[in-house]
Amino acid sequence: MRGMRASALAAQRLDEPADGVPRPSDTERSLAGRRSQPIRVRATAPGRACPTSGRIPRMPEPLGAESLRRVLGPTTAAAVGDIETVGERQCEGYLLRHVAYRVPSGRASVFVCIPDGLARPAPLVFCHHQHASRFDLGKSEVVGLRGNADQRYAAELAQRGFVTIAPDAIGFEDRNWDGGANIGWFELSSRLVRGRTLLADLLQEVSLAIDYGASLPEVDAARVGFIGHSYGGRMAIWAPAWDQRIRASVSNCGCIPYRDSAARDAGFQADFVIPGFARDYDIEDVLSAAPQCRYLLIAGDQDVWSRGAADIARELEHRGHDHATVRIRPGGHEFPFEDRELAYGFLESALA
Repeated sequence: MRGMRASALAAQRLDEPADGVPRPSDTERSLAGRRSQPIRVRATAPGRACPTSGRIPRMPEPLGAESLRRVLGPTTAAAVGDIETVGERQCEGYLLRHVAYRVPSGRASVFVCIPDGLARPAPLVFCHHQHASRFDLGKSEVVGLRGNADQRYAAELAQRGFVTIAPDAIGFEDRNWDGGANIGWFELSSRLVRGRTLLADLLQEVSLAIDYGASLPEVDAARVGFIGHSYGGRMAIWAPAWDQRIRASVSNCGCIPYRDSAARDAGFQADFVIPGFARDYDIEDVLSAAPQCRYLLIAGDQDVWSRGAADIARELEHRGHDHATVRIRPGGHEFPFEDRELAYGFLESALA
């Protein structure tokens, strides 16, 4: 097991993907280029015409809080409303509360875990569930009611004194309207034709959940964190760039860049399809857009969805960023106890 900051990874390389994909031209990165290639948007010298088009190359706008919203497209203005407490149950060390409230895409279904015996307001941690093609499952897994016991990080964090909040993402568990079928590509395409993206709506719902959580008397709204595995690990990278309130975020097995996702054994999840995004940006740009957040990226060296972790670390070092720690460990697509303990300790330190 080894932990390392970006600066310690300069000489490390992961295995390269199979060849047979285009190599970068002078004006744009290849979406599926070699994993070890640093991210650069190549351009001719200032004022010089592009040799292939005769035009001055367009330089992308750096990602920030406002530009990210322009890239992802519009959302419907919304506030948490029509809040309903569906039920409560006492668990070992915390109260599990099921709430629902209105969101633009329907009605959110959310579990909140409130630790017993809090002496003062506690940090709030958003716990995003995995994908695993289990569309009948979402928030129930991270609180330990169903599914994989290694995914019960919302419950485990509550037992350590964090207030945790775990909604169903669009298309999962209570937010699935087709009996557990994959509705993600419908949810995406029905937005794309209207100039919108699914990711923008998902991130807006993250912010609405934080709004709700921050309103609770048990929560210190100045200390907000995020954690997720796989799908949740990918959202753990995006959410702090969207919502600057997030001060610490743990991404487990979810850091694969767009340039590596075009490989046939990887592919693209509907939730992260953004027209034109990979032409100008990649995951390093998203991480760079959230300097207020301390990141812990945990990657398995045999995990498809962790590909590119060492390249991400090198690129962040090249940019002079030190707010992200990249840890590459032996193993595959999993969130074992040792890594969860590392993640919990990281959140305790970052949100102290």
